[in-house]
Amino acid sequence: MLERTVVVGARSGLHARPAALFVQAATRLPVQVNVARDGRPPVSARSLLSVLSLGAGHGDSVVLSAEGEGAEAAVDELARLVASDLDAKE
Repeated sequence: MLERTVVVGARSGLHARPAALFVQAATRLPVQVNVARDGRPPVSARSLLSVLSLGAGHGDSVVLSAEGEGAEAAVDELARLVASDLDAKE
């Protein structure tokens, strides 16, 4: 299983809009990715309610994990999203 620890870059953390963007990206991926925080059990990155329940704020670390073909690319893509400021104006 591939795991990567990432620091949340969004000013509001993984809440509301950043969480929705993260979940949308995870849903498009060909492999299941899980996300965990503070040693809690991992949750599906495809579930908005589960991601919101993590309560991950700005500067918190989360662990992304996946396995199987395409796992590395999937974790890379979601890690970039988590580390970026998804609250920034486009």
